[in-house]
Amino acid sequence: MTIGERILNLIKEKGMTQKEFSDLTGIPQSTLSCWKTKKQSPGMDKLQVICDVLKVDPYYLVSGTEMNDKYVPDSIQIYKDDQEYKIIVEYRKLDKESKSRLLGYLDALTGIK
Repeated sequence: MTIGERILNLIKEKGMTQKEFSDLTGIPQSTLSCWKTKKQSPGMDKLQVICDVLKVDPYYLVSGTEMNDKYVPDSIQIYKDDQEYKIIVEYRKLDKESKSRLLGYLDALTGIK
């Protein structure tokens, strides 16, 4: 299955119309048709917006499989208006002891040791 076909399946699974998807992503409906009929795939420049709209991980979109313990990304992308961004910025300001305490609290919340 191509990435384009996977996207079209996800649009359907999410109960979204192609027009709604097009409006949310800025990708013309004619392009969606090309993905289906010509077995084409979107450009890399469109993948993140597609993932954001469909609420899927880029790894899944490209591979068709969920990430597992064997695949752990070396980096992640976080937008400045996401809460995670603030957490990381504030974490970096902490001294070593405070970072350790915060990680201990995180371990307690998640059950990870």
